[in-house]
Amino acid sequence: MSELEKICEDLNENLSKDFRLWLTSTPTPDFPISVLQNGIKMTMEPPKGLRNNLLKTYNNFDQKELDDCSKPDEFKRLLFGFSLFHAVILDRRKFGPIGWNIAYDFTSEDFTVCKRQLKMLLDEYPAIPFKVL
Repeated sequence: MSELEKICEDLNENLSKDFRLWLTSTPTPDFPISVLQNGIKMTMEPPKGLRNNLLKTYNNFDQKELDDCSKPDEFKRLLFGFSLFHAVILDRRKFGPIGWNIAYDFTSEDFTVCKRQLKMLLDEYPAIPFKVL
């Protein structure tokens, strides 16, 4: 760990602006504090409330709603993607400014609008407009 700290300290400003140093680590007290302070931290652990948020979203669907589209299979798959995204957003709210720069509620009404737009786009276009989605 001391070698890592020295390498990071020796990195100078003459590096390419595209240079990135990616490190992965499990939590350890030996990780150099200077490397942590000068870097951007990311976590790759699933949010704890993700399952509950997905279940809450899915409990609001009925089979008629899921089948009421000209492309029901595509609708269900894309709706899962929206549901997962919405569940992650809901879970990130609890982190406050660390989770988001600007506070926003991300209500169930927001998800409902996304669901309606998804259905409308699938019904109106012969090909799925992925760029729009």
